[in-house]
Amino acid sequence: MCGRFAMNKETDDLIQEYVARGGDFRDWRPSYNVTPTTVVPVIRQRDGVREIAGVRWGIVPPSSPTFGGGKPIINARVETVASNGLFSSAFASHRCIVPALGYYEWQVTPDGKQPYFVHRPGGGDMMMAGIIRPWLDRSLPKDDPARWRLSMAIVTRDAHVAPGEVHDRMPSFLTPESVDDWLGDHLSVDNALRMLELTSLEVANDLDFYAVSRQVNSVRNDGPQLIEAV
Repeated sequence: MCGRFAMNKETDDLIQEYVARGGDFRDWRPSYNVTPTTVVPVIRQRDGVREIAGVRWGIVPPSSPTFGGGKPIINARVETVASNGLFSSAFASHRCIVPALGYYEWQVTPDGKQPYFVHRPGGGDMMMAGIIRPWLDRSLPKDDPARWRLSMAIVTRDAHVAPGEVHDRMPSFLTPESVDDWLGDHLSVDNALRMLELTSLEVANDLDFYAVSRQVNSVRNDGPQLIEAV
């Protein structure tokens, strides 16, 4: 599972790193405690051009009467993402990258839940695989572009491949070499699944983690001190 992560870069940094245009999203501020329902920067491709888009973390089902109603669906299992009716079309044609410095997982201890920060040694960014699902706001006029609102889920998989795993699930990961294929519209569903298997294994073999302060347990706390080892 991935239920909290850190992303310490500005939108302009992501635009340069991913050679992407800015889209309409400039309101992001770096956060070391990104929580579900937050609008986060993702990298997607539209009409052959990469862009940074602001997308709500937590897919909103099309049947939901409001965009913010109900429990957000923050993860999509790679084992069923291609067959689950809520995710299949998004996996086939609305894939994205969710950049992160690292993510948090928790272990239950006798004195409470202990958070751990999972990251790449050296501080390199992770590229988590994501899928975007549009939601139609039927209360707005048909010609209003704001009728379509975007939400996303992070694709997850079993974590047994990760050295010293903290949790039994982890995000599916991408490598720099796989970005074009993942974002493009030419990759079949079967090939996307096969690619994720390979890229996730490659990234997972390099993961590390350490215990961090329980300050991160509260969604009200933020700042670089949250990823400091304790």
